[in-house]
Amino acid sequence: MKKTILVLALAVFSGSLFAQALTTSSASVSFDATTPADALPKADNKTVIASINKTTGEVMFEAAVSNFAFSNPKIQEHFNAANWMNSASFPKFTFSGKIDKLNKVKFAKDGVYKVTVTGNLTVKGVSKEIKVPGTITVAGGKVAVAAAFTITLADFGITGQPIDGGKVAKQPKITVSAQF
Repeated sequence: MKKTILVLALAVFSGSLFAQALTTSSASVSFDATTPADALPKADNKTVIASINKTTGEVMFEAAVSNFAFSNPKIQEHFNAANWMNSASFPKFTFSGKIDKLNKVKFAKDGVYKVTVTGNLTVKGVSKEIKVPGTITVAGGKVAVAAAFTITLADFGITGQPIDGGKVAKQPKITVSAQF
């Protein structure tokens, strides 16, 4: 009897912990490095893994580099090649951070909450701390997040003739969204 009560208590406790973490495997990240000289360096990845912990404010995104889809297959091939993103050696981008001023977000109340998330973005094995402005929307118990920011490609060791020649933006726009 005591073992049964202990097991039930542990199950209830662990269930409440997991209820605080929201996860999805269908978040999306868009990469827009278009310039006036070339409108093609734009890609979407709709198979991004994301999580947000409502209690601690921890946020995580992980995107497979090879899942970024470009309209031109040749650009996608160049994007994944060894001299650009080198997806064979660096198969994923990651972001791990924490919501600043988490107490301002009411996950139990419908609303739109402006937030800043501070964390580390890792691209090609290089991690940089960034601050990302975003929005958390709570509607009918569902949570959605959205953010848009730019990065400097050179900060992550991404250089080359397409960037120098103006065909790829030096500071592409990254857009992130997830529905939990």
